[in-house]
Amino acid sequence: MVDSTNELTKEHQGIEDVELAVSKLLRIGVLISGTIITIGLILFLVTGKSGYPGHSFPTRFGDILHGLFALKSYAIILTGLFLLILTPVFRVFVSIFVFWKEKDKLYVVITIIVFIILMISLALGKAG
Repeated sequence: MVDSTNELTKEHQGIEDVELAVSKLLRIGVLISGTIITIGLILFLVTGKSGYPGHSFPTRFGDILHGLFALKSYAIILTGLFLLILTPVFRVFVSIFVFWKEKDKLYVVITIIVFIILMISLALGKAG
């Protein structure tokens, strides 16, 4: 019985370690995205320009990425916002594997459904 309890404790500790690592990554993701948004905002306030003519702005990921490398303030802000959106999506993705490791099939299925809904929402948002 002691060996069984010890194995459960080790497995529980392993899951807690994963949760702690994911928690740190989420905080880092929020800090990085906030920093990128702040850099874009400062660049916009200093130059007074979005980097795009008139009222045109990038709407596709490739255009945003191109604007990021060209250091266009609006593209930098959008990149930070995109990273901020991806941070909790990453958490849901990792949760699938955590529940799998816990052998909790119901939560694996529920989390996969939530992840699919998030991916569909991102795709529909891009199409719209």
